[in-house]
Amino acid sequence: MNARVAAVRVITGVLQDEASLSTLLPTYLIKVDDRDHALLQQLCYGTVRYYPRIDAYLSQLLTKPFKAKDKDIEAVLASSIYQLLETRIPSHAAVNEAVAACKALKKLWAKGLVNAVLRRLLREKEQFDTTLEKSLEFKTLHPKWLVKLWRDTWPDQFENIISGNNSQAPMTLRVNQRKNNRAEYLSMLQLAGIEASATQHSPSGITLKKPQDVAALPGFSEGAVSVQDEAAQLSAYLLCPKAGERILDACCAPGGKTCHILELVDNNAKIVALDISLKRLERVEENLERLDLQATTIGADASDTKSWWDGQLFDRILLDAPCSATGVIRRHPDVKLLRKPTDIAKLAELQLTLLNALWPLLKENGTLLYATCSILPEENDQVVLNFLDATNDASLNALNLESKKLNIGINTPAGHQLFPQVGGHDGFYYALLKKG
Repeated sequence: MNARVAAVRVITGVLQDEASLSTLLPTYLIKVDDRDHALLQQLCYGTVRYYPRIDAYLSQLLTKPFKAKDKDIEAVLASSIYQLLETRIPSHAAVNEAVAACKALKKLWAKGLVNAVLRRLLREKEQFDTTLEKSLEFKTLHPKWLVKLWRDTWPDQFENIISGNNSQAPMTLRVNQRKNNRAEYLSMLQLAGIEASATQHSPSGITLKKPQDVAALPGFSEGAVSVQDEAAQLSAYLLCPKAGERILDACCAPGGKTCHILELVDNNAKIVALDISLKRLERVEENLERLDLQATTIGADASDTKSWWDGQLFDRILLDAPCSATGVIRRHPDVKLLRKPTDIAKLAELQLTLLNALWPLLKENGTLLYATCSILPEENDQVVLNFLDATNDASLNALNLESKKLNIGINTPAGHQLFPQVGGHDGFYYALLKKG
């Protein structure tokens, strides 16, 4: 399959709310030539990343929106506009390929329309830019509802949030300290000709100057390192696991936090790794095997404790709750299209349900670390504070950020909020709760 046609198919799926990029892309990667994989991924992620701006151009270029059955032609135009404005692909090539894509999609009627729209954009771009310069979507590359919410909630951090979300996320590694320390692995990378530096906050983190295929990383297949963002790496440190403890990692896939917890206690803990998705649980098991770690994996709904819990209490629980993913938009730009304002209250309800369900499974004096990759207080502080108001034996516990030299983010009434950083970590939220 032609890479541009494959990209149109993927983008159409996102525009129609069928699925995420990470779900749709693998199906089409196997349909295109290996040498076109990078192009396909660039077209899909780039188009979706810039879609709020692209959509603003389309509002000027089209007299009326496309019908649902013609979203594929909208995707043709969107991916072509991305190529014209944000890549080095020659203009004539982008336009010609767009017209050819209409033929491949068996929509010959759209050839003339697509050709005319793209050529008009090239002629009148400066005029359109002047017209659209005050549009929030056009300026920020984000939907208006999300921009307004952040601007109202985080006025001091707003500009950095937008910059962080629109930046290219770095590739960050977590060194398996059962095998090497960070300094040793940095030396191994240097010998392999891979430029890298130590992360500022995670003691086991390394940021690569350029992304690499994991096969090129020294010792990856033997478990020397894993790929994990620095903010996510903090989970295991803030949980403070001890050897021999019984620990629950709820909503654990793809398993990075499960494995990190085990690495910190030298594989000496009884961990239950739970996830509702059996497919994603396969990734957890693959990571455990590669790193030579042991955990009990269970596919189940964490809130339905009767279906999976054996009655034995846990010393610690990590709840990395399902959320809006608004702190990782730079890695998952389709969040900007797939997430709706009405989703946030529903997610907050689910998060509170999970907290209420898992709390009885915790030992007296045990701790639960609540985490999300959201930067919306409705999913973070508000959930935790609502839980505390209704739970007599729950209290906030200090995250001990200073003792761990984690001078990042800001303290909030119930926890700690990290924001996406250009060249650094993702957006993340943490709150630590103690029982008793």
